Amino acid sequence: NFSFFANKNDILLKNIFGNLENIEIKDGDLKINRENGITITSNFNSQFDFDNKIFNKYIKLFNNFEFVKNFERLKANVNNNLYIDLDSTYKIQNYKYQISGNLEKAQFNLIKPLKNNFINEKIEKIYFSNLNIKTIFNPTDIILNGDGKYSFNNSDFFIIGFDNNIKNDLVNLKLDFDFNNNLNFDLINYKKDNNSTANLSLELAKIKSEISVKKLKFKDGNNLINLQNLELKKNKLLSFKQIKVLTENNDFSIQKNKKILIKGNKFDATQLSKFINNRSEENQFKNLNGDIEIDFKDVKIPMSEKLKNFKLIGKINQGQFIKISSKGDFGNNNFLDISMKKDKINNKKYLEIFSDLTKPLLTEYSFFKGLTGGKLLFTSIIDGTKSFSKLKIENFKVVNAPGLVKLLSLADLGGLADLAAGEGLTFDVLEIDMEKDKNFLKLNEILALGPSMSVLMEGYQDENNLTSLRGTLVPAKTLNKMISKIPVIGKIVIPKEVGEGLFGISFKMKGPKGNIKTTINPIKTLTPRFIQKIIEKNKTTK
Repeated sequence: NFSFFANKNDILLKNIFGNLENIEIKDGDLKINRENGITITSNFNSQFDFDNKIFNKYIKLFNNFEFVKNFERLKANVNNNLYIDLDSTYKIQNYKYQISGNLEKAQFNLIKPLKNNFINEKIEKIYFSNLNIKTIFNPTDIILNGDGKYSFNNSDFFIIGFDNNIKNDLVNLKLDFDFNNNLNFDLINYKKDNNSTANLSLELAKIKSEISVKKLKFKDGNNLINLQNLELKKNKLLSFKQIKVLTENNDFSIQKNKKILIKGNKFDATQLSKFINNRSEENQFKNLNGDIEIDFKDVKIPMSEKLKNFKLIGKINQGQFIKISSKGDFGNNNFLDISMKKDKINNKKYLEIFSDLTKPLLTEYSFFKGLTGGKLLFTSIIDGTKSFSKLKIENFKVVNAPGLVKLLSLADLGGLADLAAGEGLTFDVLEIDMEKDKNFLKLNEILALGPSMSVLMEGYQDENNLTSLRGTLVPAKTLNKMISKIPVIGKIVIPKEVGEGLFGISFKMKGPKGNIKTTINPIKTLTPRFIQKIIEKNKTTK
């Protein structure tokens, strides 16, 4: 329904009221001017309630607006202002469409559900309620502003405000919202549960694959993460100005000027090894270069240990350390030393780690579960994606290690099994010779020598976390008796008289993580290689 007036140059429609599908139009007017081409202007109020059936019916109208296609429900009461300029052939020369009003209800489906290492719950749908909006569409810009309430996956509703400006390939976004979803930041061992309400404010600019985060502020009670001027390209870090972290167990800042300076009173590193192990092969920091300095007064590390006065001076090239000199104090005259240097001629890196405590460095590796005490020395030669490493641990115990206790029980070595499950088995030395290429780890040799037993094994772990180990285990009492009868001169052989009786077991352990199957076979003879290794290590330890 409408009233109209028309002459040679103008057509005017007033008091427009009507219904179209689920759209109710009222208080509308429309003017057409035909002096120079055709100009159409219109103002009207509309109420509508769309579901996905109606959206699908008119989906072709939204080919240039991908985000509109993701609405499954849209109920609103808005005011519309429309301007269209056409030439004499009715080709659109220019247009502007402005909408302002209230979205009573809306449901938006994400094309790709939001799920990453930080968010526990997979976010698939976003709901809006009583959202006041103002949008402008024209050939070069899309402006979308709003404030109201939102919900992830139709859970509790929280306050949200946003200001989004899209011009060609450039997107400017300001976003401020509250939420109570779980969050995990493994790097600093920070976990937010759903019992608290946090706030995130964000201001960024995006053009194609480049993102400039002007500021990001996360606040959860007394916990604060503040970030300024961070540049990303194809999800890789280009640069940043400052990052400040303040949580219950963290108090430090990171600044980048001529060098990267990381300094603070506290740093929680209890999940650091887990974070490193979960990192993808893609280097997110390949664009970072320069000198780096780290200075922490207190570092919280696994097994409730603390590292004090940790200092590191180094150099980073393409996001990787090429030079390290660092030292930390565990207390009670126990220290941690890390050094790395790069040979410019062969382009290899040489890493050395010495620690008076072993457990904080090995807690993430299930192979070392049950190991206590000892001193650790790790050396590695890194050549591109390949590394050749040796790990040596001296004077340690193994207590309640599930794999070892099971192995000893299967072998019917009851005394050793009881010892391993109780006070623990003592070892003089453990040496591991290994090489790694990308995700394939080859264990050339693992030798453990102790007063109760000795073990020699080898194996591998592939990119699918399939572990395969095979080796020989011999009680030391039997081994010492046998070695005492081996001639000093001549080829090492096992005399027949010594071959009588059970010397030990050979074993195989194979399977994926958490489901490794073990098989054993009794042995009456040992390989010369095993005997030779034991003799060599006995000489070395003496």
